[in-house]
Amino acid sequence: MRAGARLLLGCIALSLAALPLHAETSSWSTKTQPGKPADKPKPMARPQPKGPKPLKPGQSADPVTRFTPAKPDSNMSRHVAPATGEDAAYIAFDQGQYLTALDLAERAAGRGDPQAHTLVGRIYAEGLGVPKDEAVAARWYARGAELGDIEAAFALGLQLAEGHGVEKDRAAAASMFEMAAAKGHAFANYNLGLLFLNGDGKPENPRRAALHIQYAAEKGVVAAQYDLAVLYQTGHGVEPNAFEAARWMRQAAEQGLIEAEYDYALMLLRGFGLNAEAPKAVDYLRSAAEKGFAGAQNRLAHLLADESRGRVNLAEAAKWRILARQSGLEDKALDAVVAKLPAAERLAAEKAAHEWRERASVGILAQ
Repeated sequence: MRAGARLLLGCIALSLAALPLHAETSSWSTKTQPGKPADKPKPMARPQPKGPKPLKPGQSADPVTRFTPAKPDSNMSRHVAPATGEDAAYIAFDQGQYLTALDLAERAAGRGDPQAHTLVGRIYAEGLGVPKDEAVAARWYARGAELGDIEAAFALGLQLAEGHGVEKDRAAAASMFEMAAAKGHAFANYNLGLLFLNGDGKPENPRRAALHIQYAAEKGVVAAQYDLAVLYQTGHGVEPNAFEAARWMRQAAEQGLIEAEYDYALMLLRGFGLNAEAPKAVDYLRSAAEKGFAGAQNRLAHLLADESRGRVNLAEAAKWRILARQSGLEDKALDAVVAKLPAAERLAAEKAAHEWRERASVGILAQ
């Protein structure tokens, strides 16, 4: 498996043996290339927040993830209590009073508060109430890291790895991730594992990479769970272990990672997954298909059209095949099945596919 376009799955034939075992993943978002190290740089992981959660003293929350903050209520000052005490800057941030939070955080930073430096950095990195300025953010993160804040080190590591606000420097990024990883930061461990895996910023060391990725996987980082499963499948950095591969792939699939849902479904269909879950292969494929994964759409169409499984639904199979074909997946055998449907059923399938695309166009897909 090599990293590539998320849905670039190639031609899928009727035989399960003809299918790729692993879904291909995007090359610079949250995935790595287990197995043979790829030529391209791999992504740095960042948590996916549901909303702004600023770092408070003593916390190990994520202060640097990207999100679109809610716009503060213009009348907010009439509905919230004034921020006071040592958490004042964070309270103000939570209330959407970003300029107040910035002022309070800068004062706390002047008193040597490490987390306050990180909060100021985040405000500038996200452009919350001020013009976005990643270079300014990097300076605040750097000082926060010097004072020992692991979230500042992680944030600066991301900027160095991606060249945002600073010159790209993977070796320097590795140093920042290593600092945070040593104190238990799950995403820093994952990113450090990626660098070791690819020999980018760190000497190539698959075993060291696997250790960092496993730590992140055990802490619930879904991308790490997926990558660890593939490491166990390929025996890269670890001893091959089919049970561990299935266990970790299942965990990533249960968290809703599309690639994991697809790959685990194929494992189940091939008898490589956890036996008790074999009947759930269709459910995993349908979940990935509803999220827009073309390979899952095509494989689901095969299962729905397979008379040997005793659950034939040619109308639904045709819908998923139409969608997979529109994504560029060739499958002459399945196209022949669709072509033999009565005209009314083909039209119904085309209508269902069109309705699915309409929902997709406005982002109303399975979450």
